Amino acid sequence: MVMEKLVRYEKAEGVATVTIDNPPMNVLSGQVTRELGEVFSALSEDPEVIVVILTGAGERAFMAGADIKEFPQWLHMNEDELKAMNLESHRVLNQIDEMAKPTIAMLNGITFGGGCELALTCDIRIAEDHAQIGLPEVKLGLFPGGGGTQRLPRLVGEAKAKELMFLGDPLTAQEAKEIGLVNQVLAKGEGMAAAQKMAQKMASYSLQALTRIKKTVNEGMELEFNKAIELEASYFAGVFQTEDVKEGVQAFIEKRSPNFKHR
Repeated sequence: MVMEKLVRYEKAEGVATVTIDNPPMNVLSGQVTRELGEVFSALSEDPEVIVVILTGAGERAFMAGADIKEFPQWLHMNEDELKAMNLESHRVLNQIDEMAKPTIAMLNGITFGGGCELALTCDIRIAEDHAQIGLPEVKLGLFPGGGGTQRLPRLVGEAKAKELMFLGDPLTAQEAKEIGLVNQVLAKGEGMAAAQKMAQKMASYSLQALTRIKKTVNEGMELEFNKAIELEASYFAGVFQTEDVKEGVQAFIEKRSPNFKHR
């Protein structure tokens, strides 16, 4: 029996749109995790794709968390087995985080637990105003195990991240925007158009530059300032070896739009 695919994507004009379609609430099952890994591997290698948008099917949920129906079997696993399983899901989340292309999560509803952690692996988050965002794991006697304890404090600060995880209560889209967890809030039904508009603008630029921005920020965040500046200098020197920088400079001088080839 062939299993129905739960993650699909389409692409147009340099933008790939990945949709998690695991009704009713798009939960992060083992199959969804596996398929996300496969899809993002393919998109990483696809020369036609410059920017990736990630969203959930329907209007109710981006992703309502992990698949709690899988939890009972975890109770019978020993610590080593649980750690190995957890690290396998981290491998996929890290793969999305480290993808050398800009990523935008479009939060079109409930974004809880593993859904919030998945959204945190993307570079930018756009939320529709009915979205709720939170890490409610503490209410089950658990805590976030998909990178939430590490990515959230790096984004919103230690104290706010702890408050959200200690209490487990969700934020509205607007509250999430106020603490920097979400970049933009749109009316219900308008999020995808905004994400596409942003993605298409990015896709009109050179992937050589976009990749170096992402790598320099991500890697530099983990370094002391002087080392991070040195890192920036090396990537800056590298971008000047690309064909696109020659085209960009030439186009500016000739007062025309550049035609980037992403080389």
